[in-house]
Amino acid sequence: MKVAGFKASGIASGIKQNNKKDLGLIFSEEPATTVGVFTTNKIKAAPVLVTKEKLKRRSAQAILVNSGNANACTGTRGREDAHELCSLVAGQLSIPDTSVVVSSTGIIGVPLPMERISKNIPHLVASLSPQGITDFAEAIMTTDTFPKIVIKKGVMGNKEVTLCGIAKGAGMIMPRMATLLSFILSDVAVHADLLEESLKEAVDLSFNRITIDGDTSTNDMVIMMANGRARNDFLDTHSPQLTAFKTLLISLCVDLATLILKDAEGSTKIITIRVEGACTCTDAQRIAYQIANSCLVKTAIYGEDANWGRIMAAIGNAEAEIDPGEIDILFDNVVVVEKSVDNGMKLQAQEIMKRPEYQVTIKLHHGTGMAEIATTDLTIEYVKINSAYPT
Repeated sequence: MKVAGFKASGIASGIKQNNKKDLGLIFSEEPATTVGVFTTNKIKAAPVLVTKEKLKRRSAQAILVNSGNANACTGTRGREDAHELCSLVAGQLSIPDTSVVVSSTGIIGVPLPMERISKNIPHLVASLSPQGITDFAEAIMTTDTFPKIVIKKGVMGNKEVTLCGIAKGAGMIMPRMATLLSFILSDVAVHADLLEESLKEAVDLSFNRITIDGDTSTNDMVIMMANGRARNDFLDTHSPQLTAFKTLLISLCVDLATLILKDAEGSTKIITIRVEGACTCTDAQRIAYQIANSCLVKTAIYGEDANWGRIMAAIGNAEAEIDPGEIDILFDNVVVVEKSVDNGMKLQAQEIMKRPEYQVTIKLHHGTGMAEIATTDLTIEYVKINSAYPT
């Protein structure tokens, strides 16, 4: 797995116990057009603040990422540490400080162990390799059980182009941007405005359409770098290849989002909540999120109990217009509620609920608005994982 002009590495630096990888680096051999989408949480970690500021230039060459420590709620020291790490990496790579951005994930409120990280930066840089993507993906994991990497190839004109996406995320997933870290590498030559527009669109159609537990953390970001090594005709808003590029990027992000759902902490099922016939698409989204984030709905999914009353209650709790007497609810193709009344198909629905993946459809008969959100069940294992996470 490699993308022309990019190298990556991942090592153990002592942030985590048991010699687990916890420090990763991505390096573009030449300056790359670089854009990002960041958490909407009002409390933002130091690396988010530092990287947002640096990416106003929309150019970078290196991304340093650590796991095991979020460097969030660490005050002035946190920002100073983030800047120092950028400087250390820049020095080792012989590039400007402004060309290095930083990202962190892990426990909030604990300062970075700078001495341990700093002494391992030379080893991290020396380990850079075109084949180092897997090591990097392992180094950014927290409660993830497997590294998440997706490769997509396409043709722009007569040039083959490659996109590679790496992500971490298994809990604290909620669309506002979704809670995760993701880094997308591409050899496409593309205008910065177009890259930013395309990334936001792709994030909205993928990471922002999944929810695991309704929480958005302090550190979330999706960063995309495009170094132009494919030597394709430069993409801008008038390019005939624009649609193909956006389609490729959206497909990659959707696949990464699906991997995050498959690795959701303690989950056993993936459920698509589809709302049709809402007054507006915004109303449809609000209802879908209300259902997808309901602990009562999610525990019923885990218990394979077609307790549609919990779904109905969630619909009524959403800030959306509905006709309370005109609602249909389906589990895949099994209709369990017609015009807001049970139709005697609960046992058939419970057979559907034994599947690892299925769809719950809500038909409101109140307009043309539609939305889909993917979610997971809520299990005893989720509680165990998060009750003991800091230790």
